[in-house]
Amino acid sequence: MATEITVPTLGESVSEASVIQWFKKPGDSVAKDEPLVELETDKVTIEVPSPVAGAMSEIIADAGADVEVGALLCLIDEGASGSTSKTEDAPKAEAAPAPAKEEKKPEPAAKPAAAASNDTLSPAVAKMGAENDLDASKIPATGPKGNLTKEDVQNHLKSGGSAAPAKAAAPAAAPVGGAKPATPTYEALPERTPDPRGEEHVKMSKLRKVIATRLKEAQNTAAMLTTFNEIDMGPMMEVRNDYKDRFEKKHSVKLGFMSFFVKAAVVALKELPAVNGEIYGDQIIYKNYYDIGIAVGTPSGLVVPVLRDADKKSFAEIEGSIADFGRRARDGKLSMAEMQGGSFTITNGGVFGSLLSTPIINPPQSGILGMHKIQKRPVVNSDGDIVVGNMMYVAHSYDHRIIDGREAVTFLVRIKELLEDPARLLIDV
Repeated sequence: MATEITVPTLGESVSEASVIQWFKKPGDSVAKDEPLVELETDKVTIEVPSPVAGAMSEIIADAGADVEVGALLCLIDEGASGSTSKTEDAPKAEAAPAPAKEEKKPEPAAKPAAAASNDTLSPAVAKMGAENDLDASKIPATGPKGNLTKEDVQNHLKSGGSAAPAKAAAPAAAPVGGAKPATPTYEALPERTPDPRGEEHVKMSKLRKVIATRLKEAQNTAAMLTTFNEIDMGPMMEVRNDYKDRFEKKHSVKLGFMSFFVKAAVVALKELPAVNGEIYGDQIIYKNYYDIGIAVGTPSGLVVPVLRDADKKSFAEIEGSIADFGRRARDGKLSMAEMQGGSFTITNGGVFGSLLSTPIINPPQSGILGMHKIQKRPVVNSDGDIVVGNMMYVAHSYDHRIIDGREAVTFLVRIKELLEDPARLLIDV
């Protein structure tokens, strides 16, 4: 009996993914819960496991294809026996397409999609065709097995392809389908000829696209300002050095600086609730919970898993959660739910050597705290003496629509006070 494997629900507001690679090929044996394919969304990379044991019968969505939630990925012949080839033996043809090089090769001869209809098109292609009022049978198809791909439709639109004849022709100056001219998108830009000295043109991943979109959204929407301060990390470093061995022995996790910053941020957020709020239409939402996003850099891009109810967690629980986030972020194992929501974010550019930077708000949040590199600098102490201090610049970027300058500066000063006297975090003063 053939079992259909479809694209699972990908999370709130996520409707599409790209097929990155197949771990099995037709004829391979498949164990129950064994990963079949890797999908990439605009937030995470996920593996789709097999719900049954059997043999791979047919792959429907090839590597590189865009698929929507519920779309058919492959067929598994339940109970059948297949070959025992390992994942790494899968043919190279199933790997994601290689990036385009500087020399453009002739396009393969396109096959007309004369028999194409909305019933045979992938959901993504059918949606594009409907939105642009196109006749699929008039568009040359270059996909596997003569299938029509999103790139085929995009190329058709770029070349001035006409809409379905049943509709009234749009004015010559208007885009295909009669739509009003829109702001150019990545796909709508004119094709660029590679420089003969050498260029590599690589299509942006969904994660990179959403990072670019959200960062620009923050700049376009929020009235973003940044205030700076510096923290003498000496007292905190002393506490850490005194207790790190006993802490790790008892809790099986290292004592870092991030738990101190999370604890200090929660105290400051409670005292200045606007920093923990957000603007929703003409309303201000003040949140009585403290879900702290922890920015984590990965080879694929920046992700921000959320530490839920940080105010209720101990130092050990915070450090354990952050270490787990880092491991799973690098392996692409974070779930969608773990990266949704969040009321405030902390990012640490210091791990990469950054001395000072202006972090960008993670919308719809209203504030973000930026940590930086600890550097020895001459400072004047309370007695008026010049000493060597272990100093860190910190930055608080905020949305001026909801947070006033006084609140933003007070928030950062409060964090400075708490971290320069870590005992205050324990006795809550």
